[in-house]
Amino acid sequence: MSRTAFLFPGQGSECAGMARELLALRPDLADTHYRTADDLLGIPLARICRDGSPRDFEDPAVAQPAVFLTSLAVLEVLRGEGLAPDAVAGHSLGEYAALVAAGVLEWTEALWLVRLRSELVATVGDRVGSATVAVIGPRRTDLMRMCAEARAATGQVVEVAGDNGPRQTVVSGQAEAVERVAREAAVTGARIAWLRAGGPFHSSLLDEAEAEFTETLMATEFRDPAVPLVSGVTGGWVTTAAEAVVALRGQLTSPVRWTQAVGALATAGADRFVEVGPGQVLSGLVRHILPGARVHPTHTAGRLAEAVGALSTTAV
Repeated sequence: MSRTAFLFPGQGSECAGMARELLALRPDLADTHYRTADDLLGIPLARICRDGSPRDFEDPAVAQPAVFLTSLAVLEVLRGEGLAPDAVAGHSLGEYAALVAAGVLEWTEALWLVRLRSELVATVGDRVGSATVAVIGPRRTDLMRMCAEARAATGQVVEVAGDNGPRQTVVSGQAEAVERVAREAAVTGARIAWLRAGGPFHSSLLDEAEAEFTETLMATEFRDPAVPLVSGVTGGWVTTAAEAVVALRGQLTSPVRWTQAVGALATAGADRFVEVGPGQVLSGLVRHILPGARVHPTHTAGRLAEAVGALSTTAV
């Protein structure tokens, strides 16, 4: 029996006009989601997500709520078609949308957490001078060695921050050390892609921010998942509200285990994956991790219609 997983993207999937077609398709979402978020955060997300320029997304305190909100709006379209996932997971920032989809967090509470998370990390990034890079090619063990050598040479923090798939690893930390790792990897033939993270996400540089963030987490209401949920922090299943809190608490300083998370979904029977939100980064990653999987991005009206059609056929 075919099983469907909804996957929610993280920062880096944002783009100018990313909600234009969506809001043309469902104008009601402007009031129920975007303008509600505008009022809560004091940011014109409705305008930015529909008509904004790339410059509007340079601030992670704007980009991250925008991606989160657009993912939830796409989720509402899918729900409006009577479609529901058998399981959910989110990549980094996307974990917040996955928690909402699983019934663990109320969406406005999750929105506040996303905004606070981005601000805390940006503050650390400005203070320490951070950089984040995706390295395609070398084995993860080789990159860990390069990180260790860069730390010894520069005295700066640099760490493996994410396992995105076969031979795609994210490295995060202080700029000089990250640049040293990138140069050494490039010499070996690796492809290098610099990321606009806005701070040293998923690294030990955020220990202090994690402590402050935890105070807010503990004051937020979490519920047990109503839909099976895989954590990108552990790569395993989250079955209780307490486990969800632990996962979000550790997310700032722990690497993303995306290969493991997708593998857990596949082991549970998922063979169709829907990327719910802007971009198609996760669609590409899943195709590399599980070459035989059926993958559906939803970042345009056409792609969203294709996903609805495919899922409706499966449901029948």
